[in-house]
Amino acid sequence: MKQQHVPVTVKPNRERQHRMTAAVLSVVLQGLGQLYNRQWIKGICFLILEAVGLAYLIPRLNQAVWGVWTLGEQTQRFVKVNGSTVLQQGDHSIFLLLNGIIVLLVFFVFLLLYIFNIRDAYLTGKLREEGKQATGASASLRYLLDKQFPYLFLSIPALGILFFTIMPILFTITLAFTNYSAPDHIPPAKLVDWVGFKTFTDLVQLKSWSHTFFGVLTWTVIWAILATVTTYFGGVLVALLIEQKGIRFKKVWRTIFILPYAIPQIISLLLMRNLFNGQFGPINTYMKAFGLEGLPWLTDPFWAKVTVVIVNMWIGIPVSMVLILGVLTAIPRDLYEAAEVDGASGFQKFRIITLPFIMFATTPVLIMQFAGNFNNFNVIFLLTNGNPLRGDYQYAGSTDLLVTWLYKLTLDNNKFNMASAVGIIIFLIIASFSIWNFRRSKSFKEEDMIQ
Repeated sequence: MKQQHVPVTVKPNRERQHRMTAAVLSVVLQGLGQLYNRQWIKGICFLILEAVGLAYLIPRLNQAVWGVWTLGEQTQRFVKVNGSTVLQQGDHSIFLLLNGIIVLLVFFVFLLLYIFNIRDAYLTGKLREEGKQATGASASLRYLLDKQFPYLFLSIPALGILFFTIMPILFTITLAFTNYSAPDHIPPAKLVDWVGFKTFTDLVQLKSWSHTFFGVLTWTVIWAILATVTTYFGGVLVALLIEQKGIRFKKVWRTIFILPYAIPQIISLLLMRNLFNGQFGPINTYMKAFGLEGLPWLTDPFWAKVTVVIVNMWIGIPVSMVLILGVLTAIPRDLYEAAEVDGASGFQKFRIITLPFIMFATTPVLIMQFAGNFNNFNVIFLLTNGNPLRGDYQYAGSTDLLVTWLYKLTLDNNKFNMASAVGIIIFLIIASFSIWNFRRSKSFKEEDMIQ
């Protein structure tokens, strides 16, 4: 049998090496690969970017790594110089940490740009091997504006998010793993040290801290559930009553109920604090006028919690009401007509038609409301300031939520590491609950339920 030989075109080695040569040159110096591929303007741009990046990073990167690693080695102190006492500046651990994070983020961006430069040079070299001509500067710009336009303009806010959102989050997270707290570790007089997970273990194991943490956490969960349920179903009830057949002056009713939301919350809450004052507040005055004893609305732990829930309903129900009114107008009328033909009662129409539509449309908002109430700083801080005080709590009162306790730990008592740990726990709780609940909701599973 005669063996047939298939001719194979072998490219010259020099042509096959374009991609590797361009990539290696780009590794050696950013932009060299593009210059090798005869993309002169792009190569020069990459070279300029590398020069700017190196000019920023070379004098700072080593100091940044040292600062983040050690958090400083010398404290501020007074020394004798020529017979006089002079203040000698030391290392400020927090500034070192903050500056180190910023420089490392810049290095991260620089690294991403470097990888992109290598990939670009490699792909262009590959095109040359295939006999295609590398794109020029004008063609690259057109391709960037036509095909990569979303990525180009999204990169600008992405950089903003990196340095103005992610950087503070990273800084806050790192504080939880230090001993940055009063009175022994406040720079510049004292240094801050890395302590690992000690702050978290103290928070849940030390009795002085764990009693406060679990007490405040329990009230925070109860508060979030009560505040969400009461405002949501209160809004549903008011919206259904306004949309009932035969109700006259519906616009007037909507306006009246939206008024509490139209007033700035800080004014409403400070006004409510005076209304519920146990000594001279109008509410207790009215009660006494009817022969009733006044209640300790803001001074008793139980009644203070009842008060914040009631006031939150007054503020939150208008929001839910407006939301539900919008959903009610979107429900097809023929569904109700069909239900009436079948003899359904008013409650059955609500349970089978109205409620599923409302829940489907508003479940994501309901989850957001729960997360918002979990961190509802304004109502608690402006109405009760977390009071009445509890002697067995560490820097917290009876109505303090985790977020208001965090505020007191940070600004009033300089317990920055403990506050940071509490902030991380709040984030983990809310994120886990929101993701788990949203994935179980019909809004996520049955996106095509309502067309």
